[in-house]
Amino acid sequence: MSRPTSPTSTTALDVLVIGAGMGGLSAALAFQRQGHRVTVIERVEAIRPVGAAISLWPNGVKVMHRLGLGETIEHLSGNMTRMRYLTHTGEPLTDFSLAPLFDEVGQRACPIARAALQQTLFDAVGAEHIQLGRRCLDYAQDDEGVTAHFEDGGQQRADLLVIADGTHSRLRSKLVGHPVERQYVGYVNWNVRVSADEALAPLHNWDQYVGDAKRVSLMPMGTGGNTAGTQEYYCFFDVPLPAGTPNDPQHYRDELREHFAGWAAPVQALIERFDPERMARVEIHDIPPLDSLTAPRVALLGDAAHGMAPDLGQGGCQAMEDAWVLARAVQDALEVDDGAAPAAAIATALEHYDAARVDRVGDIVSRARKRAATIHGRDPVQTHAWYDELAHEDGSEILAGLRKTIVGGPLG
Repeated sequence: MSRPTSPTSTTALDVLVIGAGMGGLSAALAFQRQGHRVTVIERVEAIRPVGAAISLWPNGVKVMHRLGLGETIEHLSGNMTRMRYLTHTGEPLTDFSLAPLFDEVGQRACPIARAALQQTLFDAVGAEHIQLGRRCLDYAQDDEGVTAHFEDGGQQRADLLVIADGTHSRLRSKLVGHPVERQYVGYVNWNVRVSADEALAPLHNWDQYVGDAKRVSLMPMGTGGNTAGTQEYYCFFDVPLPAGTPNDPQHYRDELREHFAGWAAPVQALIERFDPERMARVEIHDIPPLDSLTAPRVALLGDAAHGMAPDLGQGGCQAMEDAWVLARAVQDALEVDDGAAPAAAIATALEHYDAARVDRVGDIVSRARKRAATIHGRDPVQTHAWYDELAHEDGSEILAGLRKTIVGGPLG
């Protein structure tokens, strides 16, 4: 049974978290487990996760276990044991087991519905600690704390402000001292959940079809807590396109029929099977790596701090790592001089958080952008060279890359 972190200091802080996404809720839960008073503010009136699912790799799952949610996450997620790449017409390129990686790092991956993951976190934090439908516009710091200002005219004081309001963050530029613009990575992603079926892919495989700088992926994601208990796949289609192309759910199927004409039979079956009303169509952006994620009483976290292309599957995992590292840094700093005024401890904690996270997340942002360019034909010669590499890959290089990312996290 996973056990949550327990409070080890008598100093309880007022922590205000802006954003009830995965990063914000993970941070809220981590601080709650340490005995701090936490309030989460979210601008939307109802939680509606963007995207069908998330590939939660072992570094993220380990954080969930430390926060007491690991067993729930594992129960709701898919059991992905193999990875396979195929050509766009269905010929195998490489096929290998993920078990050696999971055995080595001591944890399997947990592909899971975003809605199930976010609801699990929401319930753990508690609705009484989360205020929906309030937009934070600004904040002001002083020697005694930080004040957040809201669109409704209200304000709230805290010892520590955590900005976790996503890739479109309105507060990020204030913290870093200059405008931070999102960058288009160069491709559009359609993602959706469909009922699992061996006719589409083996039930424990992550299958990826690649060709013409496009990609189709089918990943087992468990039941996600659906009422029927039906196993599902997390599926996505990637196509390099200019920014600003039309986004109309009524045309999704026709678009994908056109983009993937002549592709393998499972791809054609998937296009005919998905429900456009359950599909998201997203132009993929990231933000450039930041030099700092902190101000004297404020920390950036999750996509607000390091919005990245999904090509390494690390966006949610890095938000969870942020949450764990930030809460642990605060608790460690408070333990040095228990009962003292929190200002010095918070300053020390934020310094340690910056040191632990800036280089790691900046590297992953850069690597994800580089991988996106390779997969999606930024340099066609490079993309075709990658296809050739896959045809001679026994899995060792891919597993080594995954291992590097996983073991570089705070929990190894």
